[in-house]
Amino acid sequence: MSKARGLADLGNVYNDGALSNRNLIINGAMQVAQRGTSVSSTFSNYLVDRFTTSTTMTTYTYSQSTDAPSGFSNSSKVEVTTAEVAAASDFMAFVYNLEGQDLQRLAKGTVSAESVTVSFWVKSNVTGTYILEFDDNDNSRNINKSYTVDVSGTWEYKTITFEGDTSGVFDNDNQLSGILRWFLDTGTNFTTGTLATSWEATNNVNRATGITGTFGDTIGNYINITGVQLEVGDTATPFEHRSYGEELQRCLRYYEASYEAGLSGNANGMVSGTALDNSGVDSIQGQSFSVMKRAEPTVTISSLAEIDGSNAGAPVVAVQHITARGFLRMQGTGTTTGNTYRYHFDADAEL
Repeated sequence: MSKARGLADLGNVYNDGALSNRNLIINGAMQVAQRGTSVSSTFSNYLVDRFTTSTTMTTYTYSQSTDAPSGFSNSSKVEVTTAEVAAASDFMAFVYNLEGQDLQRLAKGTVSAESVTVSFWVKSNVTGTYILEFDDNDNSRNINKSYTVDVSGTWEYKTITFEGDTSGVFDNDNQLSGILRWFLDTGTNFTTGTLATSWEATNNVNRATGITGTFGDTIGNYINITGVQLEVGDTATPFEHRSYGEELQRCLRYYEASYEAGLSGNANGMVSGTALDNSGVDSIQGQSFSVMKRAEPTVTISSLAEIDGSNAGAPVVAVQHITARGFLRMQGTGTTTGNTYRYHFDADAEL
């Protein structure tokens, strides 16, 4: 890149916004994986924080990988473990979901609508054309652009610009508004039209036209993605690296566990409470979250065990009065008055 072009691009950054807080993506370097480092699945699944798979086909392993391009330590990897040829209505995708209140700077639905640029690193053994979609979930609109994996097993840097949309305002709230969807494989219901390279009302046949990779049809097919950045403007700037601690704090708004990653059956990180009575009311103390959640989460209790005393029954605990700040009390049966119990919890407020 020439010095003049570099200065021009820097000027665009100043015009589009601050040099920091450019990246609208949380955990784009795939550093944080609170749920563990690998999961085998046949359905949609979060693993690396804020990034999920979405599929109607095949069995695959989704993992946090240490295979990454220079300057990064981790990537998200999806690898096929049971081959399946996509039926007409099938699809397989890698997905990032965005809140409406975080997209207000795009001025979508106004005459001042901003373009946005997505940049990322990708590595796959399945070369060919893939599709990245920017989906407006509030107004059932989308725009789709193609990119290519040119060389098998090689990290490649991609940038895609989506023009601004003067129709359809994103809701200014904490709910799902925008979706970045990397299509990996699709059936013919998504490929028989004309690719929606400009914003339009969602029409399935126009969403993945031109995709050539048949990702799900061979065991061992894989794709790694990292360095995901979404920023306002038509220019991809260098990736905005944040510390692990910063990314973890942002991720905790969507998901929190009391245990260390992958140690849900381990005593490390367990929280505890003392049974006040055994009548099933206020039997174990409540718990505050370390970070206020995006919305009221789904809370799951696991690994319940007694620390002291003798308890012949099997404690059963149901969470009560969940808020974005914590669960205020828990009620259960099978506890023994005065005895202390420990347990794990996870709180899921993902979009």
